[in-house]
Amino acid sequence: MASLLETRGLTAFYGDFQAIFGIDIDLDAGDTIAVIGANGAGKSTLMRSIAGVIANRSDMVLHRGEAIGAMPAFDVVRRGIALVPEGRKLFASLTVEENLQVGSYGCKRSGPWSLQSVYALFPILKERRGNPATALSGGQQQMVAIGRALMSNPEILLCDELSLGLAPVVIKDIYAAFSRIRASGMAIVVVEQDIAQVLKVADRVYCMMEGRITLTGRPADLDPAKIHAAYFGADSDELA
Repeated sequence: MASLLETRGLTAFYGDFQAIFGIDIDLDAGDTIAVIGANGAGKSTLMRSIAGVIANRSDMVLHRGEAIGAMPAFDVVRRGIALVPEGRKLFASLTVEENLQVGSYGCKRSGPWSLQSVYALFPILKERRGNPATALSGGQQQMVAIGRALMSNPEILLCDELSLGLAPVVIKDIYAAFSRIRASGMAIVVVEQDIAQVLKVADRVYCMMEGRITLTGRPADLDPAKIHAAYFGADSDELA
């Protein structure tokens, strides 16, 4: 039986520069996988490739066994794969509620997520729904970005650098929402540098370095030394 999502020998380029090399990952229905690694490891490129932002050879990305690697981003969303991008990428000219509504534009997928359910998940957004989205705090903007993705009722949620630039207390609140998101049956891929945080929610972990997978496994089976070596390289003296 095919996985919900697979990449097979996935490569990606920016012009002549190759950013990732032969990436193989598998995501099953309802699972959460974490992709960890230092800056420049290729994590965001992987997410952008899955989401259709970067076009690849069609058979390098499979959704329910169907090749989607060359599919444009708007068609990938319609299939049920939504990206929470690094840096949030909110529309500065739109309110909080308008940014959320953009998430369902042109996507007629049915499911549990609506303005009401997003506001139930993040009550502060209902209070600020008429405010310009980019006038909110960083944590609240991240909530808008997550809510916008949920509005398309995806079966796969791609979250790129959720904790980037956020205070620890805010990160804790955002990760607390994950249990409710997972309860809806959604599968999740999380790119994260906060290793300790993401290991608490992941079923499996992939570590990347210099565009390649250097380690994979279940959190309980990965000791700190293995993660350190895979994250920085076996000869590094840096601390994870």
